[in-house]
Amino acid sequence: MERYKAAVVGGLIAGVVTTAVMVAGRKSGVLHKTLDRDAVDWIDDLTGSRAMIGDSGTSVVEFANHLGASAAFAAALPKLRELLPSLSPVALGTLYGTALYAVNIGCIAPVLGITEGEAKAGPRKATERWAVHVIQAVVSAVLAERLASGTGSGSYTDSDFDFDLGLN
Repeated sequence: MERYKAAVVGGLIAGVVTTAVMVAGRKSGVLHKTLDRDAVDWIDDLTGSRAMIGDSGTSVVEFANHLGASAAFAAALPKLRELLPSLSPVALGTLYGTALYAVNIGCIAPVLGITEGEAKAGPRKATERWAVHVIQAVVSAVLAERLASGTGSGSYTDSDFDFDLGLN
């Protein structure tokens, strides 16, 4: 698959994965109020959407926004790959996820009123938000590399995706 298409598809899948992580994390008590719920509240505060389409409808609007952002941010991965060809997809995704977190959550979200700002959020909530951004970008980067490798445009072979977590 062409590398930009592969990146966008990887980003869309990563958007679904991170939404699932946030929902499961909230429901299990591992995560606090997650960024997707902050965004739903923000959408409702600006538009009164819950009164018109309910919480579920507002959540669908937020999810569509999340998938669009996931695809758009993932579209930068091929260019980042060109700039940093020696990094593994996991390392590239970790760096990119950290950068997205810093810009989007550290700067833009508080200015727009989506979040309270990371200093006020506290270290646990800030760490949760950072981790979700890293998961998003790592899944995007790994899938983009995997999908693009079928055309010969990927930089890595299948063995480059094997790594030992040291759990054996």
